[in-house]
Amino acid sequence: MGNENRWEGHPRLQTAGPRKAPQAIKVTPEMLERRKFRENKPWQIPPNRFYFNSQATRDQIRHFVEGMGDDNPLFINAEYAKKTKYGKIIAPGSYLYTIMWSSLSGGLPGLHEWYSGGDWEWYLPIYDSDEFTAVNVVRDLVIKQGRSTGGNIYIDYGDVIYINQHGQIVGKELYHGVWVEREASSSAGKYLSIPRPKLGREDWIKILDAYADEERRGAEPRYWEDVQVGDKVGPMLKGPLTVRDEIAWLMGAGSPFLRAHKLEFQFEMKHPKALEYVEELGEADVPELVHIFDEYARAIGIEKAYDYGCQRMSWMCNLFTNWMGDDAFLWKMSGDLRVFNQMGDITTFEGKVVKKYIEGGKCCVGIESWAKNQRDEWSMPPRVSTVILPSREHGPVVYPQPSPQLVEEVKKARPLDEMVKEGLI
Repeated sequence: MGNENRWEGHPRLQTAGPRKAPQAIKVTPEMLERRKFRENKPWQIPPNRFYFNSQATRDQIRHFVEGMGDDNPLFINAEYAKKTKYGKIIAPGSYLYTIMWSSLSGGLPGLHEWYSGGDWEWYLPIYDSDEFTAVNVVRDLVIKQGRSTGGNIYIDYGDVIYINQHGQIVGKELYHGVWVEREASSSAGKYLSIPRPKLGREDWIKILDAYADEERRGAEPRYWEDVQVGDKVGPMLKGPLTVRDEIAWLMGAGSPFLRAHKLEFQFEMKHPKALEYVEELGEADVPELVHIFDEYARAIGIEKAYDYGCQRMSWMCNLFTNWMGDDAFLWKMSGDLRVFNQMGDITTFEGKVVKKYIEGGKCCVGIESWAKNQRDEWSMPPRVSTVILPSREHGPVVYPQPSPQLVEEVKKARPLDEMVKEGLI
């Protein structure tokens, strides 16, 4: 018989036999106080804490874009990319999700979290062979009464800042995450009993037509002078969503929780509140399985497995890179996720130009974009993003600069391990 005392604190022992993993964890004033103590203190994220990548290689970029169904040759074809102004393969801005797709706030352990959107800014292209470090800054925590969860929801904000091997800030996202007590989430059930779409021959013809007719500007420049307020962007379709899509996404984007064998059980020992107990199956595992197994999704009140939030945001990025062409630059992208995108759902992305202006030599267009599912629900409600276009009169794209405040925070960032040891985090 093994040494039971040695593993008494391991969550696998808690879920074995008659004992179950504790699920009714409640937010306490002490948890909120500790979360607030960490705010606005920039720290360097250790490379061993990155979710998947610390580099951008042509294979990693290809796996990422193919994992979201994007076949843009600028991202996957070295011969094509060599003829562009970049001279080599680049990655879409959302590739940075593969490094770190949420802030390491420490969060609220034992609660379930959803990525609910973000506000991106990019300052430079991401090139094949770039290497990255990252800085994290915990921002605000907003407490609201949840309409669908039956209890409080905790909206967590944090900046993740990405720096290349030259010390340049390439991009940053103000991450939005929603924490909810698992018991409240599973009891609400707002997203239960939503039927899976049934598709007939005519439905599939429309879907296949939409993919075949997807517009991609590519090598033909979209000049600022040619764009007018009211111009349409898209449509672009993703779906019907399947588990296959989620696995393909994970192959390219990576995961913070999905580990194998010994590495998984070591992780659980360090994070004993990470597991989700699923009564329907009588087992516990990492909550990320809500994206693959319906039973795990139902444990938190959702009928079927559903997509990743950063996956849906990357699809929005795909909409812009298709429209703007190789010579343009996506500067800002904002998105909020609303309904859960469940297995079988179809998501259609669209947009329109709402603003056209020049700022600091940058020829900009503001684009209001959104996404709806086949039930005509807002998958992502309208938000405005910014694309910088080349100009016949003013010349090629001028890249934006990060704010002085952001540059200063990056300079002040210290290694996470040092700050933990000194009690500063």
